[in-house]
Amino acid sequence: METVSAIADRFDAAHPVIGMVHLPPLPGAPGFGDGDEDDREAIRTRALEDARRLEAGGVDGIIVENFGDAPFYPDDVPKHVVAELTAIATAVTEAVDVPIGINVLRNDAAAALSVAAAADAAFVRVNVHIGSAATDQGVLEGRAHETLRLRDRLEADIPILADVHVKHASPIGERDVERTALEAVERGRADGVIVSGPGTGVETSLADIERVADVLADAADEPPVFVGSGVTSETVGDCLAAGADGVIVGTALKRGGETTNPVAEARVDELVAAARDAASSDD
Repeated sequence: METVSAIADRFDAAHPVIGMVHLPPLPGAPGFGDGDEDDREAIRTRALEDARRLEAGGVDGIIVENFGDAPFYPDDVPKHVVAELTAIATAVTEAVDVPIGINVLRNDAAAALSVAAAADAAFVRVNVHIGSAATDQGVLEGRAHETLRLRDRLEADIPILADVHVKHASPIGERDVERTALEAVERGRADGVIVSGPGTGVETSLADIERVADVLADAADEPPVFVGSGVTSETVGDCLAAGADGVIVGTALKRGGETTNPVAEARVDELVAAARDAASSDD
């Protein structure tokens, strides 16, 4: 099997802040052309502007995601989506010096890995890596068995961050959050996990963070725990104190706190400073 670097080694900070580049609707999506980004060049310009603002504000990594493509394909996006994402992700990785991650909504891990390998990205996010979840796209089933084998075939040194009880979904079956997290890394061989609230921008339960952090502290290689929704400059310290190793932030870094707005560098500055202060006080 291909040797994969630890996800923690991808970042310069002990407690990374990862920002989001939420792409507007891509060509072929129902909303394409409805906003200001009405052609490929406008979409790429917006992505680069957001990425550069995030980097200038001090984030330690960035995830590029096809956020505007709703309603999402459940688990197999068309080839044109992969092509568009690869072109944009390549432009972003060449424009900034922080690690780039890829998330292909709703749950196309094969596409995410393929884009990441082609664009020289540093990691991927997978919404449903193990188990199954009821979502607005229907029932999504984890394909860890396929994802790990594809990563090996691609000879891709790309760690996998797996969501645990992912937002905008309900897990199927009686699995508590800590058991799901442990199985994601021990049986699904994820390299780290993400704990989120029920929706985009919705605060994550501190109790869930604590439970997952506690159970993974005894797991092999101590896989990191990231918080994936609702993090703000006011709450980031609480998330880290609860045991999170890092945070993924989108909505709170946008103008006016609106998810679809451009990144506001001043908001990035504020949240990164709060995260650094919290991390240093814990140390």
